[in-house]
Amino acid sequence: MIKKIFKRPYIYFLILIFFGYLILNVIISQFYITIQYIPKYLETIRWGELLLSGIFSLTIGILIAINSVLIYIKFKERKKIKKQALLVSLGTVGGFATGVCSACVAGLFPLIFGLFGVSFSFLSLPFKGMEIQLLIIGILIINIYILTKQKSVCT
Repeated sequence: MIKKIFKRPYIYFLILIFFGYLILNVIISQFYITIQYIPKYLETIRWGELLLSGIFSLTIGILIAINSVLIYIKFKERKKIKKQALLVSLGTVGGFATGVCSACVAGLFPLIFGLFGVSFSFLSLPFKGMEIQLLIIGILIINIYILTKQKSVCT
């Protein structure tokens, strides 16, 4: 099943979803603004955290693309996918919530909370929001496992 997503036309869907997710994530988290200030604050940036958060964001994008294509394939095969679609949606929203760099930018949840006058930042968490990214990665990996496992046929 997993090999099927790397063949045409699914590979095109995979690439399109991955880049679409990344573009939306950069726009929603306003990382394009943060990048402008990196040269100005070179001494204060924790490069390890920024790099790790960026790797987590790329991983989430890849996993969301794989999950989305697998759900599409299962849907075409007329399989029940309600739970898996819910988990992918949860992963996608969580990915958008943490942004590209959860320690650098506001993300979706802080933006929504700010509309109601509630101050919230992932910086207040022990690992500056990277624990949320790891949780999302875990959810998406479990979902891929659920989507690809084969049911045994009793004979």
